Amino acid sequence: MKGEGSVIGRSRDLDMTRGSIAPLLVRFSVPLLLGNIFQQLYNTADAWVVGNFLSNEAFSAVGTVGPIVNMLVGLFMGLSGGVSVVISQYYGSGARDKVRESVHTAVLVTFLLSFLFAAVGIAIAPAMIRMMNTPAEVVPESTAYLTIYFAGITGLMLYNIGTAILRAIGDSARPFYFLVFSTLLNIVLDLFSVVVLGMGVEGVALATIAAQGISAVLVLVTLMRSDDLIRLEIGRLGINPSILARIVRVGLPAGIEMGVTAFSNVFVQSYINQFGADCMSGWTAYSKIDAFIFLPMQSLSLSVTTFTAQNLGAGQVGRAKRGTTAALLMSLCISAVLLLPVMIFSPDFVRFFNDRAEVVACGTTLLRLISPFYLVNCVNRIYSGALRGSGNSRAPMVITLSSFVVFRQIYFYVVSNHVANELVPLAMGYPGGWIVCSILMFAYYRRSRPERYTVVK
Repeated sequence: MKGEGSVIGRSRDLDMTRGSIAPLLVRFSVPLLLGNIFQQLYNTADAWVVGNFLSNEAFSAVGTVGPIVNMLVGLFMGLSGGVSVVISQYYGSGARDKVRESVHTAVLVTFLLSFLFAAVGIAIAPAMIRMMNTPAEVVPESTAYLTIYFAGITGLMLYNIGTAILRAIGDSARPFYFLVFSTLLNIVLDLFSVVVLGMGVEGVALATIAAQGISAVLVLVTLMRSDDLIRLEIGRLGINPSILARIVRVGLPAGIEMGVTAFSNVFVQSYINQFGADCMSGWTAYSKIDAFIFLPMQSLSLSVTTFTAQNLGAGQVGRAKRGTTAALLMSLCISAVLLLPVMIFSPDFVRFFNDRAEVVACGTTLLRLISPFYLVNCVNRIYSGALRGSGNSRAPMVITLSSFVVFRQIYFYVVSNHVANELVPLAMGYPGGWIVCSILMFAYYRRSRPERYTVVK
Protein backbone atom coordinates (compact mmCIF):
# COMPACT_ATOMS: atom_id res chain seq x y z
CA MET A 1 0.00 0.00 0.00
CA LYS A 2 2.76 2.41 0.91
CA GLY A 3 4.68 1.70 -2.24
CA GLU A 4 1.62 2.32 -4.37
CA GLY A 5 1.00 5.61 -2.60
CA SER A 6 4.52 6.77 -3.23
CA VAL A 7 4.36 6.41 -7.00
CA ILE A 8 0.81 7.38 -7.76
CA GLY A 9 1.67 11.05 -7.64
CA ARG A 10 4.29 10.68 -10.38
CA SER A 11 7.48 12.71 -10.42
CA ARG A 12 5.93 15.90 -9.06
CA ASP A 13 5.17 14.27 -5.70
CA LEU A 14 7.92 13.91 -3.13
CA ASP A 15 7.98 10.92 -0.82
CA MET A 16 9.91 12.11 2.24
CA THR A 17 9.81 8.78 4.04
CA ARG A 18 12.94 7.48 2.30
CA GLY A 19 16.28 8.87 1.14
CA SER A 20 18.80 11.34 2.56
CA ILE A 21 17.10 13.91 4.78
CA ALA A 22 18.97 17.14 3.96
CA PRO A 23 18.60 16.87 0.16
CA LEU A 24 14.90 16.14 0.57
CA LEU A 25 14.41 19.23 2.71
CA VAL A 26 16.36 21.32 0.22
CA ARG A 27 14.46 19.94 -2.75
CA PHE A 28 11.13 20.70 -1.10
CA SER A 29 12.01 24.01 0.53
CA VAL A 30 13.77 25.76 -2.37
CA PRO A 31 10.64 26.10 -4.54
CA LEU A 32 8.76 26.99 -1.38
CA LEU A 33 11.33 29.66 -0.52
CA LEU A 34 11.26 31.08 -4.02
CA GLY A 35 7.47 31.05 -3.88
CA ASN A 36 7.50 32.89 -0.55
CA ILE A 37 9.90 35.45 -2.00
CA PHE A 38 7.51 36.10 -4.83
CA GLN A 39 4.62 36.18 -2.34
CA GLN A 40 6.43 38.98 -0.53
CA LEU A 41 7.17 40.69 -3.83
CA TYR A 42 3.47 40.39 -4.47
CA ASN A 43 2.74 42.20 -1.22
CA THR A 44 5.67 44.58 -1.59
CA ALA A 45 4.60 45.70 -5.06
CA ASP A 46 1.62 47.53 -3.58
CA ALA A 47 3.81 49.34 -1.05
CA TRP A 48 6.49 50.21 -3.63
CA VAL A 49 4.02 51.62 -6.16
CA VAL A 50 2.17 53.61 -3.51
CA GLY A 51 5.36 54.82 -1.84
CA ASN A 52 6.86 56.05 -5.10
CA PHE A 53 3.84 57.33 -7.03
CA LEU A 54 1.32 58.37 -4.38
CA SER A 55 1.38 60.31 -1.10
CA ASN A 56 3.09 59.50 2.19
CA GLU A 57 -0.41 59.13 3.71
CA ALA A 58 -1.33 56.56 1.05
CA PHE A 59 1.89 54.63 1.77
CA SER A 60 1.02 54.59 5.47
CA ALA A 61 -2.55 53.51 4.69
CA VAL A 62 -1.55 50.49 2.60
CA GLY A 63 1.38 49.51 4.79
CA THR A 64 -0.26 49.64 8.21
CA VAL A 65 -3.47 47.69 7.52
CA GLY A 66 -1.51 44.42 7.59
CA PRO A 67 -2.65 43.42 11.09
CA ILE A 68 -6.29 43.76 10.05
CA VAL A 69 -5.81 41.67 6.91
CA ASN A 70 -3.74 39.07 8.77
CA MET A 71 -6.35 38.72 11.49
CA LEU A 72 -8.72 36.95 9.07
CA VAL A 73 -6.20 35.60 6.59
CA GLY A 74 -4.12 34.16 9.44
CA LEU A 75 -7.15 32.28 10.79
CA PHE A 76 -7.68 30.69 7.41
CA MET A 77 -3.97 29.97 6.88
CA GLY A 78 -4.04 27.90 10.07
CA LEU A 79 -6.93 25.85 8.69
CA SER A 80 -5.12 25.36 5.38
CA GLY A 81 -2.13 24.15 7.38
CA GLY A 82 -4.43 21.60 8.99
CA VAL A 83 -5.45 20.42 5.52
CA SER A 84 -1.80 19.97 4.55
CA VAL A 85 -0.97 17.98 7.69
CA VAL A 86 -3.99 15.68 7.41
CA ILE A 87 -3.40 14.95 3.72
CA SER A 88 0.34 14.45 4.32
CA GLN A 89 -0.31 11.88 7.01
CA TYR A 90 -2.84 10.01 4.90
CA TYR A 91 -0.44 10.18 1.96
CA GLY A 92 2.43 8.85 4.07
CA SER A 93 0.31 5.90 5.21
CA GLY A 94 -0.97 5.15 1.69
CA ALA A 95 -4.64 5.90 2.50
CA ARG A 96 -5.66 6.89 -1.03
CA ASP A 97 -9.41 7.27 -0.48
CA LYS A 98 -8.85 9.48 2.56
CA VAL A 99 -6.58 11.75 0.50
CA ARG A 100 -9.31 12.16 -2.14
CA GLU A 101 -12.03 12.88 0.42
CA SER A 102 -9.79 15.38 2.21
CA VAL A 103 -9.18 17.30 -1.02
CA HIS A 104 -12.88 17.68 -1.84
CA THR A 105 -13.82 18.54 1.73
CA ALA A 106 -11.14 21.21 1.94
CA VAL A 107 -12.02 22.92 -1.34
CA LEU A 108 -15.77 23.10 -0.66
CA VAL A 109 -15.32 24.35 2.91
CA THR A 110 -12.89 27.02 1.67
CA PHE A 111 -15.32 28.25 -0.98
CA LEU A 112 -18.12 28.57 1.59
CA LEU A 113 -15.87 30.24 4.17
CA SER A 114 -14.70 32.84 1.66
CA PHE A 115 -18.13 34.51 1.66
CA LEU A 116 -18.15 34.66 5.45
CA PHE A 117 -14.64 36.08 5.60
CA ALA A 118 -15.46 38.73 3.01
CA ALA A 119 -18.53 39.88 4.93
CA VAL A 120 -16.77 39.91 8.30
CA GLY A 121 -13.70 41.70 6.91
CA ILE A 122 -15.71 44.50 5.33
CA ALA A 123 -17.84 44.88 8.47
CA ILE A 124 -15.00 45.12 11.00
CA ALA A 125 -12.53 47.19 8.93
CA PRO A 126 -13.72 50.66 10.08
CA ALA A 127 -13.66 49.71 13.76
CA MET A 128 -10.21 48.14 13.47
CA ILE A 129 -8.85 51.24 11.73
CA ARG A 130 -10.13 53.41 14.58
CA MET A 131 -8.73 51.00 17.16
CA MET A 132 -5.23 51.48 15.69
CA ASN A 133 -5.35 55.24 16.40
CA THR A 134 -4.95 55.83 12.67
CA PRO A 135 -4.40 59.53 11.87
CA ALA A 136 -7.48 61.15 10.32
CA GLU A 137 -5.71 61.91 7.04
CA VAL A 138 -4.92 58.20 6.55
CA VAL A 139 -8.36 56.77 7.43
CA PRO A 140 -10.18 57.20 4.05
CA GLU A 141 -7.50 55.41 2.03
CA SER A 142 -7.09 52.63 4.62
CA THR A 143 -10.84 52.03 4.54
CA ALA A 144 -11.01 51.99 0.74
CA TYR A 145 -8.10 49.55 0.43
CA LEU A 146 -9.49 47.11 3.01
CA THR A 147 -13.02 47.15 1.61
CA ILE A 148 -11.84 46.18 -1.87
CA TYR A 149 -9.31 43.66 -0.54
CA PHE A 150 -11.84 41.77 1.56
CA ALA A 151 -14.46 41.86 -1.20
CA GLY A 152 -12.05 39.84 -3.37
CA ILE A 153 -10.65 37.50 -0.72
CA THR A 154 -12.08 34.35 -2.36
CA GLY A 155 -9.17 34.17 -4.81
CA LEU A 156 -6.57 34.34 -2.04
CA MET A 157 -8.29 31.62 0.00
CA LEU A 158 -8.73 29.19 -2.91
CA TYR A 159 -5.13 29.69 -4.00
CA ASN A 160 -3.84 28.93 -0.50
CA ILE A 161 -5.96 25.82 -0.02
CA GLY A 162 -4.86 24.49 -3.40
CA THR A 163 -1.25 25.18 -2.49
CA ALA A 164 -1.70 23.36 0.83
CA ILE A 165 -3.01 20.30 -1.00
CA LEU A 166 -0.09 20.25 -3.43
CA ARG A 167 2.44 20.79 -0.63
CA ALA A 168 0.97 17.87 1.31
CA ILE A 169 2.10 15.41 -1.37
CA GLY A 170 5.48 17.07 -1.76
CA ASP A 171 4.74 19.31 -4.75
CA SER A 172 6.06 22.79 -3.99
CA ALA A 173 7.13 23.56 -7.58
CA ARG A 174 3.88 24.22 -9.41
CA PRO A 175 2.49 26.67 -6.80
CA PHE A 176 5.75 28.58 -7.24
CA TYR A 177 5.29 28.88 -10.99
CA PHE A 178 1.75 30.16 -10.57
CA LEU A 179 2.86 32.65 -7.96
CA VAL A 180 5.63 34.02 -10.18
CA PHE A 181 3.12 34.65 -12.94
CA SER A 182 0.54 36.31 -10.69
CA THR A 183 3.21 38.42 -8.95
CA LEU A 184 4.46 39.83 -12.22
CA LEU A 185 0.87 40.42 -13.28
CA ASN A 186 0.16 42.23 -10.00
CA ILE A 187 3.12 44.58 -10.54
CA VAL A 188 1.97 45.38 -14.08
CA LEU A 189 -1.61 45.98 -12.95
CA ASP A 190 -0.43 48.12 -10.01
CA LEU A 191 1.56 50.38 -12.29
CA PHE A 192 -1.19 50.52 -14.91
CA SER A 193 -3.91 51.39 -12.39
CA VAL A 194 -1.86 54.05 -10.56
CA VAL A 195 0.40 55.57 -13.21
CA VAL A 196 -1.80 55.25 -16.30
CA LEU A 197 -5.34 55.34 -14.90
CA GLY A 198 -4.56 57.47 -11.83
CA MET A 199 -6.80 55.36 -9.60
CA GLY A 200 -4.78 55.70 -6.38
CA VAL A 201 -5.14 53.23 -3.51
CA GLU A 202 -8.33 51.76 -4.97
CA GLY A 203 -6.48 50.78 -8.14
CA VAL A 204 -3.76 49.05 -6.14
CA ALA A 205 -6.35 47.02 -4.24
CA LEU A 206 -8.18 46.03 -7.43
CA ALA A 207 -4.91 44.97 -9.06
CA THR A 208 -4.12 42.78 -6.05
CA ILE A 209 -7.41 40.91 -5.97
CA ALA A 210 -7.35 40.44 -9.77
CA ALA A 211 -3.92 38.80 -9.60
CA GLN A 212 -4.97 36.66 -6.63
CA GLY A 213 -8.03 35.48 -8.52
CA ILE A 214 -5.92 34.37 -11.49
CA SER A 215 -3.54 32.44 -9.22
CA ALA A 216 -6.55 30.65 -7.70
CA VAL A 217 -7.81 29.64 -11.14
CA LEU A 218 -4.40 28.25 -12.07
CA VAL A 219 -4.19 26.12 -8.92
CA LEU A 220 -7.74 24.79 -9.23
CA VAL A 221 -7.23 23.86 -12.89
CA THR A 222 -4.04 22.03 -11.87
CA LEU A 223 -5.95 20.01 -9.28
CA MET A 224 -8.73 19.23 -11.78
CA ARG A 225 -6.17 17.98 -14.33
CA SER A 226 -4.03 16.10 -11.81
CA ASP A 227 -3.76 12.33 -11.38
CA ASP A 228 -6.51 10.50 -9.52
CA LEU A 229 -4.92 10.81 -6.07
CA ILE A 230 -5.59 14.55 -5.65
CA ARG A 231 -7.80 15.11 -8.69
CA LEU A 232 -10.48 17.70 -8.01
CA GLU A 233 -13.85 16.72 -9.50
CA ILE A 234 -16.75 19.14 -9.19
CA GLY A 235 -19.27 16.32 -8.92
CA ARG A 236 -17.47 14.83 -5.92
CA LEU A 237 -17.35 18.03 -3.87
CA GLY A 238 -18.75 17.34 -0.45
CA ILE A 239 -17.93 17.52 3.23
CA ASN A 240 -16.77 14.42 5.09
CA PRO A 241 -17.57 15.24 8.77
CA SER A 242 -14.84 13.06 10.28
CA ILE A 243 -12.13 14.44 7.99
CA LEU A 244 -13.34 18.00 8.55
CA ALA A 245 -13.15 17.38 12.30
CA ARG A 246 -9.53 16.24 11.94
CA ILE A 247 -8.66 19.26 9.81
CA VAL A 248 -10.24 21.57 12.39
CA ARG A 249 -8.50 19.78 15.25
CA VAL A 250 -5.10 20.29 13.65
CA GLY A 251 -5.70 23.60 11.88
CA LEU A 252 -7.96 25.61 14.19
CA PRO A 253 -5.38 26.07 16.97
CA ALA A 254 -2.85 27.35 14.40
CA GLY A 255 -5.53 29.59 12.90
CA ILE A 256 -6.48 30.98 16.29
CA GLU A 257 -2.80 31.57 16.99
CA MET A 258 -2.30 33.53 13.76
CA GLY A 259 -5.58 35.42 14.03
CA VAL A 260 -5.18 36.41 17.67
CA THR A 261 -1.53 37.37 17.14
CA ALA A 262 -2.58 39.58 14.23
CA PHE A 263 -5.36 41.10 16.36
CA SER A 264 -2.84 41.90 19.08
CA ASN A 265 -0.72 43.60 16.42
CA VAL A 266 -3.60 46.00 15.88
CA PHE A 267 -2.80 47.32 19.35
CA VAL A 268 0.92 47.25 18.60
CA GLN A 269 0.23 49.34 15.51
CA SER A 270 -1.71 51.79 17.67
CA TYR A 271 1.45 52.39 19.71
CA ILE A 272 3.39 53.04 16.49
CA ASN A 273 0.72 55.28 14.96
CA GLN A 274 0.87 57.72 17.84
CA PHE A 275 4.31 58.82 16.59
CA GLY A 276 2.86 60.15 13.32
CA ALA A 277 2.90 59.37 9.58
CA ASP A 278 6.70 59.35 9.19
CA CYS A 279 7.11 56.75 11.91
CA MET A 280 4.23 54.75 10.45
CA SER A 281 5.98 54.77 7.09
CA GLY A 282 9.30 53.77 8.69
CA TRP A 283 7.58 50.88 10.44
CA THR A 284 5.93 49.89 7.15
CA ALA A 285 9.28 49.80 5.35
CA TYR A 286 10.85 47.82 8.20
CA SER A 287 7.95 45.34 8.11
CA LYS A 288 8.32 44.74 4.37
CA ILE A 289 12.06 44.07 4.69
CA ASP A 290 11.53 42.02 7.84
CA ALA A 291 9.12 39.75 5.92
CA PHE A 292 11.85 38.84 3.43
CA ILE A 293 14.35 37.97 6.17
CA PHE A 294 11.82 35.59 7.69
CA LEU A 295 11.36 33.63 4.46
CA PRO A 296 14.07 30.94 4.88
CA MET A 297 12.89 29.98 8.35
CA GLN A 298 9.26 30.07 7.21
CA SER A 299 10.00 27.85 4.23
CA LEU A 300 11.95 25.36 6.33
CA SER A 301 9.21 25.39 8.96
CA LEU A 302 6.64 24.44 6.31
CA SER A 303 9.05 21.84 4.93
CA VAL A 304 9.55 20.21 8.30
CA THR A 305 5.77 20.14 8.81
CA THR A 306 5.31 18.06 5.66
CA PHE A 307 8.42 15.97 6.41
CA THR A 308 7.21 15.20 9.94
CA ALA A 309 3.65 14.46 8.84
CA GLN A 310 4.66 12.03 6.10
CA ASN A 311 7.16 10.19 8.30
CA LEU A 312 4.87 9.91 11.28
CA GLY A 313 2.15 8.67 8.93
CA ALA A 314 4.62 5.96 7.89
CA GLY A 315 5.53 5.25 11.54
CA GLN A 316 9.11 6.61 11.31
CA VAL A 317 9.39 8.67 14.49
CA GLY A 318 13.21 8.81 14.64
CA ARG A 319 13.49 9.99 11.06
CA ALA A 320 10.92 12.73 11.74
CA LYS A 321 13.02 14.03 14.64
CA ARG A 322 16.25 13.92 12.62
CA GLY A 323 14.54 15.99 9.94
CA THR A 324 13.63 18.62 12.52
CA THR A 325 17.23 18.93 13.71
CA ALA A 326 18.51 19.24 10.13
CA ALA A 327 15.93 21.95 9.35
CA LEU A 328 16.92 23.95 12.44
CA LEU A 329 20.62 23.91 11.56
CA MET A 330 19.86 24.97 7.99
CA SER A 331 17.60 27.77 9.19
CA LEU A 332 20.23 29.15 11.59
CA CYS A 333 22.97 29.13 8.96
CA ILE A 334 20.90 30.84 6.27
CA SER A 335 19.57 33.50 8.66
CA ALA A 336 23.09 34.28 9.88
CA VAL A 337 24.26 34.84 6.31
CA LEU A 338 21.33 37.19 5.63
CA LEU A 339 22.10 39.37 8.66
CA LEU A 340 25.27 40.91 7.22
CA PRO A 341 23.76 42.75 4.22
CA VAL A 342 20.75 43.78 6.29
CA MET A 343 22.92 45.45 8.90
CA ILE A 344 25.16 47.16 6.31
CA PHE A 345 22.60 48.28 3.75
CA SER A 346 19.59 49.04 5.95
CA PRO A 347 19.26 52.70 4.79
CA ASP A 348 19.29 51.65 1.13
CA PHE A 349 16.66 48.99 1.73
CA VAL A 350 14.35 51.46 3.48
CA ARG A 351 14.98 54.12 0.82
CA PHE A 352 13.71 51.70 -1.82
CA PHE A 353 10.24 52.10 -0.36
CA ASN A 354 10.31 55.71 0.75
CA ASP A 355 13.19 58.19 0.44
CA ARG A 356 11.88 60.72 2.94
CA ALA A 357 14.76 61.34 5.39
CA GLU A 358 12.66 60.87 8.54
CA VAL A 359 11.26 57.60 7.21
CA VAL A 360 14.72 56.27 6.29
CA ALA A 361 16.10 57.12 9.74
CA CYS A 362 13.24 55.39 11.53
CA GLY A 363 13.24 52.26 9.36
CA THR A 364 17.04 51.90 9.57
CA THR A 365 16.97 52.09 13.37
CA LEU A 366 14.34 49.37 13.56
CA LEU A 367 16.17 47.04 11.17
CA ARG A 368 19.54 47.31 12.89
CA LEU A 369 18.01 46.95 16.32
CA ILE A 370 15.83 43.90 15.69
CA SER A 371 17.64 41.94 12.94
CA PRO A 372 20.18 40.08 15.17
CA PHE A 373 17.31 38.42 17.02
CA TYR A 374 16.11 36.56 13.91
CA LEU A 375 18.46 33.75 14.89
CA VAL A 376 16.44 33.24 18.06
CA ASN A 377 13.23 33.14 16.07
CA CYS A 378 14.49 30.18 14.01
CA VAL A 379 14.13 27.97 17.08
CA ASN A 380 10.43 28.56 17.69
CA ARG A 381 9.51 28.49 13.98
CA ILE A 382 11.15 25.12 13.25
CA TYR A 383 9.93 23.37 16.39
CA SER A 384 6.39 24.68 15.99
CA GLY A 385 6.41 23.39 12.38
CA ALA A 386 7.50 19.95 13.57
CA LEU A 387 4.84 19.84 16.28
CA ARG A 388 2.12 20.80 13.79
CA GLY A 389 3.35 18.13 11.40
CA SER A 390 2.70 15.59 14.14
CA GLY A 391 -0.87 16.84 14.43
CA ASN A 392 -0.25 18.72 17.67
CA SER A 393 -1.27 22.31 17.00
CA ARG A 394 -2.58 23.10 20.46
CA ALA A 395 0.77 23.37 22.24
CA PRO A 396 2.35 25.70 19.63
CA MET A 397 -0.80 27.82 19.80
CA VAL A 398 -0.65 28.20 23.58
CA ILE A 399 3.10 28.88 23.61
CA THR A 400 2.96 31.38 20.75
CA LEU A 401 -0.03 33.28 22.11
CA SER A 402 1.57 33.43 25.54
CA SER A 403 4.74 34.90 24.03
CA PHE A 404 3.56 37.02 21.11
CA VAL A 405 0.32 38.29 22.63
CA VAL A 406 0.26 38.12 26.43
CA PHE A 407 3.94 38.87 27.04
CA ARG A 408 4.11 41.60 24.39
CA GLN A 409 0.94 43.37 25.47
CA ILE A 410 2.14 43.44 29.08
CA TYR A 411 5.55 44.65 27.89
CA PHE A 412 4.10 47.44 25.71
CA TYR A 413 1.79 48.62 28.48
CA VAL A 414 4.53 48.70 31.13
CA VAL A 415 7.12 50.33 28.87
CA SER A 416 4.79 52.97 27.44
CA ASN A 417 3.33 53.93 30.80
CA HIS A 418 6.17 53.43 33.26
CA VAL A 419 9.49 53.43 31.35
CA ALA A 420 9.65 55.47 28.14
CA ASN A 421 6.92 55.97 25.58
CA GLU A 422 9.43 56.03 22.73
CA LEU A 423 9.83 53.97 19.57
CA VAL A 424 13.04 52.08 20.36
CA PRO A 425 12.06 50.75 23.82
CA LEU A 426 8.66 49.73 22.48
CA ALA A 427 10.13 47.97 19.43
CA MET A 428 12.17 45.68 21.69
CA GLY A 429 8.93 43.96 22.58
CA TYR A 430 9.22 42.02 19.31
CA PRO A 431 12.56 40.26 19.97
CA GLY A 432 11.51 39.87 23.60
CA GLY A 433 8.51 37.81 22.48
CA TRP A 434 10.70 35.70 20.19
CA ILE A 435 13.08 34.87 23.04
CA VAL A 436 10.28 33.80 25.38
CA CYS A 437 8.62 31.74 22.64
CA SER A 438 11.82 29.94 21.65
CA ILE A 439 12.65 28.96 25.21
CA LEU A 440 9.18 27.56 25.83
CA MET A 441 8.92 25.83 22.43
CA PHE A 442 12.30 24.14 22.80
CA ALA A 443 11.46 22.90 26.30
CA TYR A 444 8.11 21.51 25.18
CA TYR A 445 9.47 19.81 22.06
CA ARG A 446 12.18 18.02 24.03
CA ARG A 447 9.53 16.45 26.26
CA SER A 448 6.91 15.74 23.57
CA ARG A 449 5.94 12.43 21.99
CA PRO A 450 4.84 13.43 18.46
CA GLU A 451 3.53 9.99 17.52
CA ARG A 452 0.62 10.47 19.95
CA TYR A 453 -1.04 13.10 17.77
CA THR A 454 -1.11 11.56 14.29
CA VAL A 455 -4.49 11.24 12.57
CA VAL A 456 -3.43 7.87 11.16
CA LYS A 457 -3.82 5.22 13.84
